[in-house]
This record gives sequence, C-alpha cells and structure tokens, in this order.
Amino acid sequence: MSPTFWFNLILILLILNFLFTSILEFINDKSWKDKIPDSLKDFYTKKKYKKAKNYKMENSRISLLSSIISFFITLFILISGFYGYLSDYLISLSNSAFIQSSMFFLFFFILNTLISIPIKYYSTFIIEEKYGFNKSSIKLFFIDQIKGLLISILIGGILLFCAINLYQIFSNGFWVWLWIGLSIFIIFLNVFYASLIVPIFNKLTPLENGKLKEKIEDYSKKIGYSLKNIFIIDGSKRSSKANAFFSGLGPKKTIALFDTLIENHSDEELLAVLAHEVGHYKKNHILKGLFLSILQVGLMCYLFELCSLQNQISYALGAEIPAFHLGLIGFSLLYSPLGLITGILMNILSRKNEFEADNFAKKTYNGKHLSLALKKLSSDNLSNLYPHPFYVFIHYSHPPLIKRLNALSS
Repeated sequence: MSPTFWFNLILILLILNFLFTSILEFINDKSWKDKIPDSLKDFYTKKKYKKAKNYKMENSRISLLSSIISFFITLFILISGFYGYLSDYLISLSNSAFIQSSMFFLFFFILNTLISIPIKYYSTFIIEEKYGFNKSSIKLFFIDQIKGLLISILIGGILLFCAINLYQIFSNGFWVWLWIGLSIFIIFLNVFYASLIVPIFNKLTPLENGKLKEKIEDYSKKIGYSLKNIFIIDGSKRSSKANAFFSGLGPKKTIALFDTLIENHSDEELLAVLAHEVGHYKKNHILKGLFLSILQVGLMCYLFELCSLQNQISYALGAEIPAFHLGLIGFSLLYSPLGLITGILMNILSRKNEFEADNFAKKTYNGKHLSLALKKLSSDNLSNLYPHPFYVFIHYSHPPLIKRLNALSS
C-alpha cells in the first residue's frame, strides 16, 4: 500500500475520532434532566443539583478546549510532515536507534506537557477551587507535575530501550518477546503499585486500632478473608473528593481508604465500601482483568509489529528514512478504532464486575449501608446523575448511580 493510502487513512481516523468524541460529549451534556431522582432527594437540593450540573458543564468545556488544541496540533504535525522531518533530523545526528527514538518521543512529551499543564492548572485552581474540591497548593501542584514527568521519562525510557533492543535482535516475531516483557511489567506494577508508586505522591498510614478496625476484623473472620494491609491515604491534601481502591496480588493485596472517605462516612458505610472492594477480589475480578489486559497488550504488540514492518507508514508521516519510532506513531494513530472496541468490551465487563461486587457487599454485609455510602459519594463529588446511555456504554467503567441503587434495592 502506498504512503498516500496510509496518510489518508491516518488523517480520516484522526478526524473521525475527534468528531465522534466531541459529539458524544455534547450528547452527554444535553442528557441532564430537571427532576431530581426520588431516591436522592435527601442528598440533592435544587441548588446543589444545579451546582452539580454547572460543575459538569465547566469540566466539559475545558475538556473540549484541550481536545481541540490537541487535535489541531496533531493535524498540523501530520499534514506538515513534521513527524518525518524531525525523525530524519535526529537520525542524521546519531547512529543509535535508542537515542533517535528517545529524543523523538521526548520532544513530543515536552510539547504535550507544555500544553497540558496550563489546562491542569486551570482545572485545579479555577474549576475545582470554585466548587470547593481543591485542597492542593501551587507548590504541591508543580511538585506533582515534576514527579509525574520524571516517573514517565524513567519508565518510558526503560520500556523504549527494551523494545528497541528486542526489535533489533529478533526483527520478525519480536512482538512475542515485547508482549512477554510488557506482561511481566504489568504484573509487577499490579503487585507493587501500592508500595512503590503511591508513596511517591501520597502517604499511606496503616489503619489505627479502634472500633473501625475491630469491625473490619470481625467482618474479615466472617467471610474468611485476611484484611491485613488496610491503609489510609492522605487524599485530602489535594482534594475533598473521597475514594477507595484495591490493588496488589497475593500477600501484597492492599485496600486503601481515602482520609476524606473516613471523615464523611460512618463505620457501617465504610465497612460496606470495603466489602465491595473485597468482592472484587473474591470474585476474581482482579485476576480476570489482569489476564484480559495482558491479552489486549498482546494484540497491540502484534499489530505494532505489522506497522513497524510497513516502511510506507514512515514515508506517509513525511520521512525519507523508515524508523522504529515512526512505526510506533503510525500504530498509535491507526489503532484508535480497535482501541475503541476493546475499551467498550473492557467497560462492559467492568460494569458487570461492579454489580457483582455490590451484590457481594449486600450479601456479606449490608446493601443499605452501601447504598447510603454511594449516595453520599455522589452528592459530595457532584456526580452526573443522568449520563447518556450511549456515553455510559462507551466510557463508563462503573454503572450509573441510579442503576446501582436499583440493583441494591431489588
């Protein structure tokens, strides 16, 4: 296939992806209803409901602005042939494929950072501040950005170095070895995320002895599940929003409760939330999700090899000399339709898992307390109560609140 074919295909996919995403956001913004659901009238006054709507609209506008900027910059880079020009220039400076690729991606990483930081700053200190969520200082904000940049460069550099060496050693069929390497990395990250990554940004404190811990231990004995690694995470230093998450495998399995969750919920509600998180583990959602993620990565590695072997893609991007990094750029642009499909399938499974975890909490602890906790979380976080069904189908990893409440009450 000619470079013109690949260029036109990439251009069409880029435009269609932008239009599809923008239209879907517009449809979702228009799905708000005036009526507050009966089950949430004790948690949403008319004033608060309007506040939640305004919060969603402001976030949508800044998200749209970010998308427009990214789209037109990518469009300009693609049409101007800058991908290829930069690649050829870097190849002329060094014979090392790793140096060529690392400098190539570092340039676009810095460009993306320069675009995204002002938008993140506005979202944090204007929108989140306006609606009472932001607790972060300007100093902490920029420290977070620097930490994130350094971690991204470190991890990205290591992965890029390994990928290029595998490509040079194995050439045809290197995707299998890349898949194995990335799978090991994914498993490692899943096991050690709470002990290695989270502490870089947040402080994890073991749950102190007290009534809550005693209730958790009693529940743990009841379901035959060891709940040893329970931590409080200091989320309040950045936001008043509450959350909880489960991570790790085997002896490294960890449950983290945000301090804001502890502050705003009763012990019974916290036990219900914790029971939901345990449900994910007991139903093997963690292992199933990990397995499917690894399969998805395998598919991506295979398709990436196909793109890397197509020199015409490099030429389509404006290069005179084919390069590893141009194959990766071409793959990232061409993968969007398939990425959308796999994302939808993963979200369908994730929503099913959430219902199962809710039901586990209902059966092993108390569905009413979980419902109450979900209502409080929705109200405190100004959640969208009426997301458009098609938007939910495409993007939501969790079922909408009303559907979860209906399932818990049935």
